[in-house]
Amino acid sequence: MSEARTIPPFLRGRSELGVCVLLLAVGVLVLTDALTMDTVASVRGPVGPRTVPLVVGGALLVVAVLLAVDVLRGGRGEAEGGEDVDLTEPGDWRTVTLLVGVFLAFAALIEPLGFPLAGALLFWGSAFALGSRQHTLTRDPLIAAVLSLLTYVVFNTLLGVPLPGGPLMEVI
Repeated sequence: MSEARTIPPFLRGRSELGVCVLLLAVGVLVLTDALTMDTVASVRGPVGPRTVPLVVGGALLVVAVLLAVDVLRGGRGEAEGGEDVDLTEPGDWRTVTLLVGVFLAFAALIEPLGFPLAGALLFWGSAFALGSRQHTLTRDPLIAAVLSLLTYVVFNTLLGVPLPGGPLMEVI
């Protein structure tokens, strides 16, 4: 049976409704989380921890409804004219697989190695997966190390978000 026969005629050409359903589901999830959040009234000020999630969740619901109304009235998104992607070519699964592997390795190594070392491996591995071939002990590893240390200093020192330092921070 062909795919065109399984899709109801009412939904043909209205794939944007899937985005509406997704926005609606995320909005309901955010609102549910915000309304069931445990807060202490004496600790918070006039704007508590529920305020932003309630605003974002409500905005998601409004956008979902407005987009659904637009799509049902015949509105369509325009294709980008400058896009030069050949849709007949298959996806680059090697790159996707390498990136997933790099992110999983980062998640596994952040505790034992600390953020500076694991982050350097993340940046270096991502650059390699995305096509950079300067992987000798020159440009890419140095840039990765500088980016990782800079990120660590900004988050840990300037923003006060503690990141695991690992054995490297004990030496420095």
